[in-house]
Amino acid sequence: MITVEEKTTIVGVAELRKMISDILEKVKSNKVILTKRNKPVGVIVDYEEFKEMEEIIDTLEDYVLGYLAKERAQRKGKKLITLEEAEKRLGLK
Repeated sequence: MITVEEKTTIVGVAELRKMISDILEKVKSNKVILTKRNKPVGVIVDYEEFKEMEEIIDTLEDYVLGYLAKERAQRKGKKLITLEEAEKRLGLK
């Protein structure tokens, strides 16, 4: 187990098996990057931090979708087609 930055620890998968309780303790204050053969394969973060990241992602997705909807609503005079019509034109139906 190596701490590379103030709040980041790198742990090999083999080490994870041997030191799970120590690593779970580290997760409370650090991001833990899992490696296999010295290549990153995953990250373990505190559950509260994970929930915060999920909320941020959801908010960003909502913002982007709202922006796209607003752009579409402003397309006056542009011809729009339904999903069914698009599928027919592409030979999907």
